[in-house]
Amino acid sequence: MANTPQSKKRARQNEKRFAVNKARRSRIRTYLRKVEEAIASGDKDAATSALRAAQPELMRGVTKGVFHKNTASRKISRLSARVKALG
Repeated sequence: MANTPQSKKRARQNEKRFAVNKARRSRIRTYLRKVEEAIASGDKDAATSALRAAQPELMRGVTKGVFHKNTASRKISRLSARVKALG
């Protein structure tokens, strides 16, 4: 339990930051899920547009510290390879 004023403030800040990061992570996962669904349906145009929408969102997550840069790059690379392989 936080006892000092400083540790109480840090606890409050951590809660706020956790909520923001959780929302951002959830939004990014939604974009990724849309790409996955478009790939599963076999619609190359929808998958391409979904991937284009997901890329900046993923990289924004990197700049905000939600994801590591290599993780985001790996996800984009693998998704783009799967979209490219579609019919």
